This record gives sequence, structure tokens and C-alpha cells, in this order.
Amino acid sequence: MNKTSDNNYNYPVRIAHVIGKMRNGGVEAVVMNYYRNINREKIQYDFIIDSDSSNKELQDEIKSLGGKIIVVPPYQKFYQYHKTLYKIFSENHYPIVYSHLNTLSVFPLFAAWRAGIKIRVAHNHSTAGKGELKRNLIKYALRPFAKIFPTHLCACSEYAGRWLFGDKAMKSGRVKVWNNAIDTERFAYNEAVRNETRKELNISDKFAVGHSGRFMTQKNHDFLIDIFAEIHRIRDDSVLLLAGEGPLLERITEKVKSLGLEDSVKFLGSVHDMEKYYQAMDVFIFPSLYEGLGMSAVEAENSGLPVLCSDQLPYDAKISDNLHFMSLKKSALEWAEKALSISNGHVRRNMSSYAKEHGFDIKSQAVKLYEWYCELLGI
Repeated sequence: MNKTSDNNYNYPVRIAHVIGKMRNGGVEAVVMNYYRNINREKIQYDFIIDSDSSNKELQDEIKSLGGKIIVVPPYQKFYQYHKTLYKIFSENHYPIVYSHLNTLSVFPLFAAWRAGIKIRVAHNHSTAGKGELKRNLIKYALRPFAKIFPTHLCACSEYAGRWLFGDKAMKSGRVKVWNNAIDTERFAYNEAVRNETRKELNISDKFAVGHSGRFMTQKNHDFLIDIFAEIHRIRDDSVLLLAGEGPLLERITEKVKSLGLEDSVKFLGSVHDMEKYYQAMDVFIFPSLYEGLGMSAVEAENSGLPVLCSDQLPYDAKISDNLHFMSLKKSALEWAEKALSISNGHVRRNMSSYAKEHGFDIKSQAVKLYEWYCELLGI
């Protein structure tokens, strides 16, 4: 039981956060950043995750911080999923159920509504783009139901909020925007770390192109490899650092081999110290087909890197002149030339103050989120 009377809670108050598949994606990173920095003596999270989640390290960290992991059937098994969620919500009497499933939030929030949960939050982290027909069909089919069951609406950017909840909801102020905030000091530029990491990767004398993102259609790795092939043709001392994992990893690996680039592309896998790899890079390329915000681009920008990203990212991601937008209609060669141009003569420096000014500092944003929870709970 969270509650003893109307506004008299047992502390910490436990809030149910519906995550879905906990892997190593952007949504999990955002939620964890806030969770690590929130006042956990007063507010704690119960993470509701699908049984086919693969990130055990995050689960262990959550438990070490006092959180709970509640495993449910995958949402694809709809009847079992709904039945299990309804039981969990009914038995735990959560004051707040907070769903991070974008258009799919309709399902857990329906269960929360049935269970009598009074505060139901839908948070949108994404939009839609080309190349994912099946996924987009589901998104557009569910979008009209996005505002039926939540009592509160949130999004990672104005663009993401407008995409799912509509212009009227945004203009009225009903949608609360929570930036994908980061530890700005952790991702600040550090010359010593740069040199050490480049030595560790054996790229001290190389021109390092970088990218971080899950290997899935949205991140557009196919085009990224084409861009790097052009960069490598112009600069044979270039290397590509790819951080992430995902269903398309094998196919992209095969493409790299087919282009004869296997000695110049380093697959870093799923890394938990991404900040040091940003230091090692000379330019960051992010050609996503769509993004709710583009957290990796913000992290790279904070580290002082020149960043070249697709114009499908919302403008909110631009915290300084280090970030440059480019159309996906441009050729791989044009992207390559632009990437080389923005990195030529670029001087790295600490961009933390810019990130803080634009509301991307996790410490201050976590305080605001805590205050919002207190306001919702009346404590």
C-alpha cells in the first residue's frame, strides 16, 4: 500500500513506470537518468518490464537503488498482458501509473483506468518516419486513442508532443515537456580521456567518425555506412566507431565487409561508458529517419563534438552551433563532405553550460520532476 489516507503516504511513495522491453535504448536511458537523480527517499519507482527484456545490468542497478522490477508478459500477448497489469495495479494501489510506451501506452493505461488508478501519465518519446511500414501502421492506428485513458500528457520535445497528442493539446499547455536530460559534467569534453581512449582503441593517428544508436531501421545505419564509405574514400586514415546493438547488427556487419571496410569500422557493442567514446571521436553523424528528440546527438554536442544530423530531428536537440542539420535527400557524398567540413579546424571545448541553459542538465530537471510528482500527489 502506498497510501494511508487522502494525502498521507508511506514513504517512499512508489510510482509504477511501464517501460516495456528493457534493453539498452534511449527510453530506458532517459528514465534511468531521472531515476538516478531524483529524491529516492520520497519517490521510488517500480519498473514494469516485459519478460523478454534483455538488460540485466540495468535491472541490477535498479534493485541496488531501492527500485523494484516487476516482470509481465510481452505486450504482444495482449490478454495475458492486460490481465497481469490489471492485477498488479489493483493489488498495489499505485497513486501514479506512468507509461513510456508512446502510442502503445493506451494498453497499460486502460488497465490502470480499470483498476481505478487516479493519476495516469502517457509520455511520448517518439514519432514516425519512413522505412517502418508495419510499425507506422500500428502507430497511426493507435494515435487517435492517445488521450482517452491518461489524465496527464508528457513528451520529450514539443515536436513529439504535437505528433502524438495534437496541436490543440500542445497549445493549451496540457502536454508537459520533459527534456531527455543528461549528466552534463559526465559528458563534458576531457582531453586526457580523449587521448587515453584513442590509444586504447589504437586510433591515435586516425580521423574518428562516430555514431551511437540501436541497430534498427529508425537509426538509418545503411545510409551511415554509405556516408562513411565516402569519407574513407576521401580520407583513408578515417575510422568509424559504432556503439549499440540490435536486430540489424548482423546485416550492417555484412555490408561493412562487402564494402571492404571491416578494418576501418569498429563495432563497440552495448557500452555503459559512452562518454569516453564521444571524447575519442572527431565528428558525430546521426542520420535518423525520425526521432522524438535524439539523446545521443545532445550527449555528443555536450562533449564538444561537431554533430551532423538529419533534419528529421526536432530543433530542440540543437543547443549550440556545433549541431548541423542536413536533409536525407542529400547524397552520401554530400553528407560526407559536410561532415569533413564541420570537423575541419573544429576546436573541442566544454559545452556543459550550453546544455544547462537549454534545460538538459539532469540534476536540475530531476528536481523539477520531483516537484511535479509532489504537486500531483498533494504532498
